[in-house]
Amino acid sequence: MRSHSFAVHTRQRVEMRIITGEVDQALASLHADDGICTLFTPHTTSAISINENADPDVLTDLARAFEALVPAVRFVHGEGNSDAHLLSTIVGVSVSVPVKSGKLKLGRWQGIYFLEFDGPRERQVEVYIA
Repeated sequence: MRSHSFAVHTRQRVEMRIITGEVDQALASLHADDGICTLFTPHTTSAISINENADPDVLTDLARAFEALVPAVRFVHGEGNSDAHLLSTIVGVSVSVPVKSGKLKLGRWQGIYFLEFDGPRERQVEVYIA
């Protein structure tokens, strides 16, 4: 298994950023051919997701839905970011994507997103090819 990592700098508390290009660059640097690409973020208040990459309204809708999921919850955790921990758990910190001839086998409308729930921060995304 080979790996590469890159940083994601977020500027807002909740932010969704397309990272498909960075993943493509990582695969090129790893000289990936065929296999499985696993993406992982080692943080408890962020996530990685695959979703539509054609209509930017999808991201707006997702941000609104995430806010609606947790507004009435009274958390005990003293840092004030338990909502971010919950959303990271719901979405997940990793995804796996097939790779064929060095290219991600995403669907026509799909893109890979880094989801920040407790920013702004500098985060890491780890790319593994097996």
